[in-house]
Amino acid sequence: MSRWVDQLHHGPRTKYNRELLAQGVGNVLCALLGGVPMTGVIVRSSANIDAGARSRASTILHGLWILGLVACVPWVLAFVPMASLAGILVYTGFKLINLKAIKELWKADKSEVLIYAATFAVIVGEDLLIGVLVGVTLSALKLLYKFTRLSMRMEEDLGKSVNILHLEGAATFIRLPQLAAALESVPATHELHVFMDNLDYIDHACFDLLATWAKRHQAQGGRLVIDWDTLHARFKPLAV
Repeated sequence: MSRWVDQLHHGPRTKYNRELLAQGVGNVLCALLGGVPMTGVIVRSSANIDAGARSRASTILHGLWILGLVACVPWVLAFVPMASLAGILVYTGFKLINLKAIKELWKADKSEVLIYAATFAVIVGEDLLIGVLVGVTLSALKLLYKFTRLSMRMEEDLGKSVNILHLEGAATFIRLPQLAAALESVPATHELHVFMDNLDYIDHACFDLLATWAKRHQAQGGRLVIDWDTLHARFKPLAV
């Protein structure tokens, strides 16, 4: 939330550690006093910025005005229609939607927009907490897919006895069976070139598999060719 607020103004930047500490202390005190939990609200921050606020004092004064009204003249608040408050909240929240940023995000990563849309729909149609949980769950599933997806493409030149293996994605221990199957499909006397230019990550288990297979393949008259010098800057090197 604070990151979004920082994008709405050019004033002092948020000190995240201080904010988290303050909210933690505040929630502990609220629990001890029997109050409801507290959190940052982007709608209130946006309203302060639109009103011309220039410092963090605007948030403190905002809270003091509300405390003063509730403590001193609560009967005045009863005259404010709930529909009016809801309308202001919806309008202020709608202004926070950046359609241009959504279009740019759609071009860069459509899955992010779909997660955003699903979270928005659940929040509006069901509940705020459930919507947030749906968004976090979908994001976690996306990360899990991204860090476990491995695409392999094998090319073979029978005339030169050369195979070329292109790896793309993340080579982790989860994909060891697929990688092992691709390596075992290489004829014993062929030379295998492995290209990892489009590889985002490779763990030690996959490196160990390549090293073990290379030694066995070399004993059968074949050879494994990998540009280890290029990979040194990206991955932890492993001597073959």
